[in-house]
Amino acid sequence: MTVSETIYEEITKLYPDAKCELNYRKDYELLIAVMLSAQTTDQSVNSVTETLFNKYKSIKDFANVSIDELENDIRRIGLFRNKSKNIKSMSEIVVNQFNGIIPNTQESLQDLPGVGRKTANVYLAEFHHIPRIAVDTHVSRVSIRLGFADEGDSPENIEKKLMNIYDENIWIDLHHKMIFFGRYFCKAKKPNCINCPILKYCKKPVLK
Repeated sequence: MTVSETIYEEITKLYPDAKCELNYRKDYELLIAVMLSAQTTDQSVNSVTETLFNKYKSIKDFANVSIDELENDIRRIGLFRNKSKNIKSMSEIVVNQFNGIIPNTQESLQDLPGVGRKTANVYLAEFHHIPRIAVDTHVSRVSIRLGFADEGDSPENIEKKLMNIYDENIWIDLHHKMIFFGRYFCKAKKPNCINCPILKYCKKPVLK
């Protein structure tokens, strides 16, 4: 078994049921939830969308709401002003150009306001089950610590390196497991190195 296979196996043992933790029911709800999740926790997003998605029943509602009202609805979320602007603009484009249906191609998604590569990858993998590896801060940190990527690599470069290491059929699963591992075990400030089953493969252990 290769090192990369061993790492995947051990992370799977830790988090066999890792999955998207954002709550949603419809395509636009998922995309909006992912847009809201930038630089904040999924739990914070879920606490806001619980009422948000009950208030706005369709993407047309998001397109028609005033910026001031939407800002007030998501005020508890970081960067709420910029996120409100992007959500409204994105919704207007989807309603007017895509008949109210979120597009399912990388290019079309990334053309939408507030939708970068990571957000598009999360959406495509979660809603359409299209093989993708979305690189957030957790995936980036874990990849660098394990030697899959180098300091200074861009998220897109890390994504490409992981895709070259692992088979396409586990990309989505790998993405979720690496997020859980980085979020709950291999944390930024206090990683649980002393109990880590893959410590011997780590390039940056913190054993103080």
